[in-house]
Amino acid sequence: MIYYVIALVAFLIDQGTKYLVATRMEIRDQIPIIGDFFILTSHRNKGAAFGILQEKQWFFIIVTLVVVAGIIWYLQRVKNAKGSARMLPIALSLVLGGALGNFLDRVRMGEVVDFFLFNFGSYSFPIFNVADACIVVGVVLIILDTLLDSRRPNEPQPANQPEQRTED
Repeated sequence: MIYYVIALVAFLIDQGTKYLVATRMEIRDQIPIIGDFFILTSHRNKGAAFGILQEKQWFFIIVTLVVVAGIIWYLQRVKNAKGSARMLPIALSLVLGGALGNFLDRVRMGEVVDFFLFNFGSYSFPIFNVADACIVVGVVLIILDTLLDSRRPNEPQPANQPEQRTED
């Protein structure tokens, strides 16, 4: 249950911030937060990450429905994970909340509200939102969990047996 609460919190923060930007800023308005490095910028995106696949809303809606169904199905399988394996359901929760946030924008408005702009010298990172950040953090955690999982022992050794050593 807690993992669905995490997804709901991510979704609500995303929708709340998008609402504030959409109702309090005109498109292309900018509010410097940290000089030229971090600027809130009201922007709309009819595509995917980095503006690719513009005007393909039905594609995104169908893909999102499949992904959300897959995440919910898989989350049911891994939600009772213990110890270090808890990272995967948290990661899936973040991806779920972010995917639903952008999905709702696409269904309601045919576009996604983006507003975080970061500049690194002359390079401007593509504008994104809270849902995008949740998805990226979730995917990074999934990758990290996968890498850590390959190092986890499959079966714990009994505490009373000494480790076996091999001599070179």
